[in-house]
Amino acid sequence: MRTEFLSELVGTFLMVYIGCYSIKAGYSPVIISCSFGFAVFMVILTSRKYSGAHINPAVSIAFSITGQLEKKMLIPYLIAQFTGGIIAAYLVGDFGATEFSVSTSSGIGIEILITFLLMMSIYLTIFRTDSDLIVALIVGSVVACLAFIFGTYTGASMNPARTLGPNFISNSISVIPIYLISTTFGSCLAAYLVKPKISNSQ
Repeated sequence: MRTEFLSELVGTFLMVYIGCYSIKAGYSPVIISCSFGFAVFMVILTSRKYSGAHINPAVSIAFSITGQLEKKMLIPYLIAQFTGGIIAAYLVGDFGATEFSVSTSSGIGIEILITFLLMMSIYLTIFRTDSDLIVALIVGSVVACLAFIFGTYTGASMNPARTLGPNFISNSISVIPIYLISTTFGSCLAAYLVKPKISNSQ
């Protein structure tokens, strides 16, 4: 458990730190999106063998539903991910908070949709290959593309840990529950969609 905990803490820290630091540096939306995607790519490539490189509470919750993560490991994973995100946000400072530039209902819909798409891309990839490189390339690319397309509207969180740390440090706290619920709902939709197919294949 110690290895998995450290892997998820460090992995989530790197993803939030690299992505939010690119925002702090004032880079363009393309570079910011690619920074998040590249961070996800590198973390998956280097740490998937240790913890699965979820680096996202919504992913861990979905995996606990479909059996890729033991339920007893869920809480340690969530603690590690949220801790990593908070530490990264503290070091970066008041940058990278996710906020809606659209109506709340539209923002919720977008976060549900893009987290669902991210989770489905993960499932469709890991069901077809166990190559760390391929998984890292596909998931990192999906994160970058979704961040670029939808970042203007919601910040393209797709990840409760990515929102909790930066929003807490930036004192943008009121929207945190909305992001946590909508992103988790999106990943769970994907999990319950694929769960019957997993059961039928066993």
